[in-house]
Parts: sequence; structure tokens; C-alpha cells
Amino acid sequence: MATGTLMLQGTGSDVGKSVLTAGLARACVLRGLAVRPFKPQNMSNNAAIAADGGEIGRAQWLQAKAARVAPSHHMNPVLLKPDSDGGAQLVIRGQAVSRAEAGWFRGQRQTWLATVIDSFERLRQEADLVLVEGAGSAAEVNLRAGDIANMGFARPTNTPVVLVADINRGGVIAAVVGTQAVLASGDREMIKGFIINQFRGNPALFDDGYRLISETTGWRGFGVLPFVPAARRLPAEDAVVLERSAPVAGGRRRIVVPKLPRIANFDDFDPLALEPDVELVFCPPGSALPGDAALIILPGSKATISDLRFLKQQGWDIDIQAHVRRGGHVLGICGGYQMLGHWVHDPDGIEGAVEREPGLRLLDVETVLEAEKTTLDVTATAADFDRSLTGYEIHVGRTDAGGDVRPWLYRESRVIGHADPDGRVLGGYLHGLFGNDDFRRYYLNTLRVVADDSLNFTATVDSALDDLAAAMEQHLDIDGLLETAGL
Repeated sequence: MATGTLMLQGTGSDVGKSVLTAGLARACVLRGLAVRPFKPQNMSNNAAIAADGGEIGRAQWLQAKAARVAPSHHMNPVLLKPDSDGGAQLVIRGQAVSRAEAGWFRGQRQTWLATVIDSFERLRQEADLVLVEGAGSAAEVNLRAGDIANMGFARPTNTPVVLVADINRGGVIAAVVGTQAVLASGDREMIKGFIINQFRGNPALFDDGYRLISETTGWRGFGVLPFVPAARRLPAEDAVVLERSAPVAGGRRRIVVPKLPRIANFDDFDPLALEPDVELVFCPPGSALPGDAALIILPGSKATISDLRFLKQQGWDIDIQAHVRRGGHVLGICGGYQMLGHWVHDPDGIEGAVEREPGLRLLDVETVLEAEKTTLDVTATAADFDRSLTGYEIHVGRTDAGGDVRPWLYRESRVIGHADPDGRVLGGYLHGLFGNDDFRRYYLNTLRVVADDSLNFTATVDSALDDLAAAMEQHLDIDGLLETAGL
């Protein structure tokens, strides 16, 4: 049987392409198919470590888990990690190769098309079905020249496209019909149908709209998917979800994360959001950090010095110092760990022109940013905790300790985290820390937060994928999608 291929493109960003690709992958696996996810070009600071080494977008990591296969760097061969308003780190097949300004990358991206197609063909050799996720909007025709993420990939690989539109955002009829109107004829012919995502209420109320879209475009409708609560239990790919003002979960004890401009790997905190006694708050710019926090977490950052300066401009450094004086706890992860020290040095201009910036001086450490990047899965140990931890490291920089801290996190014999003498300020390079259920319970208990002893985070995510797949089987024409894919 020839390998089937299908690409989900969107009428816009954040319409659900990543989640639907994961759900469709799990639905097809449950039907007995060997599935591989693929995204030609991704832009995200939420990265994960592939089983074969290097970085890929967190969404493709999740989609691989949905397909019940090991994540591979071929699943996301081009990854852009924004570190400023106009630039990003360029990662090719898992390895950081350069820093790219937006204009330069736009002119050069066609250079990577052969690499992208080669990775795609490798995945085709090991699968019954390759599910491809587009990027942003299919209607961004101003970016069409040199595109490798949407139609610029679909056409040379002859991959049929299904368009995803989110009715919850409003204007869904115009979004689908308008996409068809602006596409060139060759691109338009690649789209074989559409999916309406996130409908709330009685779907029969949209029957006329659904029929209007189909009649106007001539495209096949593959169904209307209602809002699926299970999707909230899945890691989000992009920081756009942090723009939503409501806390992630209601509870009695606040854990506060300053929302930095270049926040990275914020899915580190998803397990905390599921704890019933925790209210996880991403504090937006312009707001003081809540004074009643049980814990303040400084998250990872793609631009440590820039985000450290932003933190000070917001007055958050004063809030953090006051929190510590009151006996509060602080945890820094990766870039947040670097910010806790005396200085962050950048002598080689890894992040830009600023050579160094004073840190928060809450840990007796200093960091020197270096060109060589650490990217690896990790088995670690923590002081005062008798079980091993799993996670991953993605960072640039070497952090050296003075005499007024104690080692806290270890990777084998290497120290990857430190604590202050009182153990109230902790920092380390281990991402995925709270995905370790036993450690999460232990640490929350030290904060006098009641942890849910029954919460298994890995199982929770896996069951959410099953629930999403079941909803897609019920409400979407999966047989029609597989037929369109060539199966």
C-alpha cells in the first residue's frame, strides 16, 4: 500500500491545526495505521528534544506521542526560535545553525526546501500515513514567494490539503471563502475540503453556514468539531495562549509566572495547572506580581538578557525581592535560573550587542553565554529527593557557582542547578521538572500546597489524546479524510 499524505492548513494562526493533527494521528493509530507527523517549518520557543537528538517544535513532539512513535528531528526540519521582534535562531534538523533576521530568512528559506522534502520522504518510507501541519495562514499570499511551510510545500510534494477554520474566533464563513478568493489557482486546487473547529452549542444551527461554505467554494466539508474539553489537557505550542487573561486553573494557592516577551518552554508548568489546589497565573506586563504567591517561577527565555531587562522595567525585580523578604519561594528554570545570579555575561554577542547585565542576585552564581548549545534528554537527581528525575536541557551558557550556594540538581556528576542556603531560592537547567509526579507532589508539599496524589501527568495527556480522537471519530468524516490522503 502506498503511503498516504494529508496536510492541515489553517485560515489563521491558533485555529487548532496542531491539536487536530495530534488527534487525527491518534485516531488513525487506533485504526491500526502507522502514522508520522510532519511540519516543514515551525516558529516556536516551545521546543523539545527528539529521540535522535536536537530540537523540534513541542507540537511535533506531542504529535509523535499521539502517533505512539519516537519523536524525530525529521518531523520538524526547520525551526525558528524568535529572540527579538525581527530575528530568530535558525534550527535545521535539530541543530542551531545561525541567527536569522526576518528579511534574510524570507529570502533564503527556499534554500531549505530540498532538506524539508528529504525529511518528509524519509518519514514516508516508515509510515502508512504522514500528517503534515502547515504554519500560520494559507491566505498569507504576500509571503507566498519562497514559501516552504504551506502551499510551497504542498505543491512540489503533491500533498492534498484540508483547511481548518476556528468558528470560535468569529467570521468563519468569510475566513474560508476569503482564503479561496485570494489563493492563486494552482494553490486553490490543492485544497480538497475544510473542517470547522471549536463549535459551541447545537451544531445544527450552523447547517446553513456549512452548506454556504461548501456551495461557494466547491470544497468538501469534513465536519464540524465541537469544543473538546480534553484539548485543555494538552500542551500548547505557542505563547499566544498566554494572552488569555483568565488563570489556567482555579485553586487556593497561587503560583505566579511573569509573562516575559521571549518566554520559552512554558509547557513546563502544565502539570501545575492540573493541580486542584493550585491557581497558575501568568502575570502580564503592566501588572505587579501578586503578593500572596506561594511560589514565583522565572521561566525559560530565548533572550535571557533582554527578558531580564524587561523584568526590571516592569518592576518585577522589586516584587520578587519583596516576596523573598517575606519568606517566599522562587524557582528559576533555564533562562530564569541564569537571571537569579549576580551577572549574565554575553562577551561574544550570542544574544545581541549587550555584553552583560546584572542579575537579581538571589543566587551566588554567574552565567557566561556561549555559542555551543546544550540539547539533550536528561536523567537527573535532586538534593533531598531520593528518586531520579527525567527531563531535558536546551540552553546556551555556562553557570558557575560561588561559595554561598549549594548544589541542588545533578546530571550524573555535573551540577545543573543550585539553591540558596535556606533552600527557598532554587534554579536549574532541567525542563520538564514538574512532569515528574513524585517530585511535583514533594515540592508542592514543601510550599504547603496540597498535591493531588492521583494525578499522573503522562497518563493525563495520553487519555486526552484518546478523548480527542474519539470526538474526531464521532464528528468528522475520518474515512473521507483518509480517502483524500490516498488510503
